[in-house]
Amino acid sequence: MQNSLIPVIAIDGPTASGKGTVAHKVALRLGFHYLDSGALYRLTALSALRRETDLADEHALAKVAEHMQVNFDGAEILLANDNVSAAIRAEEVGNLASKIAALPAVRQALFAVQLGFRRAPGLVADGRDMGTVIFPHAKLKVFLTASTEARAQRRYKQLIDKGISANMEDLLSDLKARDDRDTHRAIAPLAPAEGAHILDTSNMTAEQAIEEVLSLYARRVPK
Repeated sequence: MQNSLIPVIAIDGPTASGKGTVAHKVALRLGFHYLDSGALYRLTALSALRRETDLADEHALAKVAEHMQVNFDGAEILLANDNVSAAIRAEEVGNLASKIAALPAVRQALFAVQLGFRRAPGLVADGRDMGTVIFPHAKLKVFLTASTEARAQRRYKQLIDKGISANMEDLLSDLKARDDRDTHRAIAPLAPAEGAHILDTSNMTAEQAIEEVLSLYARRVPK
């Protein structure tokens, strides 16, 4: 199938809005490939920390992004054959990922990588600029959002369930700071794409959000 004809569902939104869970389950239900673009930035951040890369050197960080050995194996994420699925979810890694995502050289280094995930029969891509920059002609664009408090509660539960200590006030502060960086960065700021369906999940379960996205997509597909 011609690449431009392969359907894409772009799901964007702020940290802890539930977009990862929704996008992954929608991809499974449709039999599509899945791209967690945020993981690529987190992998860059983790790799830079492990290599003790100068975090003030934009071009050094871009080289880290360009030369990473990354494999997505089901729910597992491998960095140079090391399972880092849990490691990339650490708060330190997430905060650094948000900072380096504002660097043009890093974004350019990962641009082609993300486009490469568009393969038949289709792709569900989640992130912050999937519908605005990476896949502007996606068949369906969804902007998943939720209140800061709801997102902090979800993040708190995720961390506690994994046996990681967490403080609600710190989580709220981190989310607000990350939202501010993401929405005000000069390159590809976080914002709903043109034509995106805005879905507030503050009072929705993950399953309800999944069904809503599937319903929206079904309306876009010719019978």
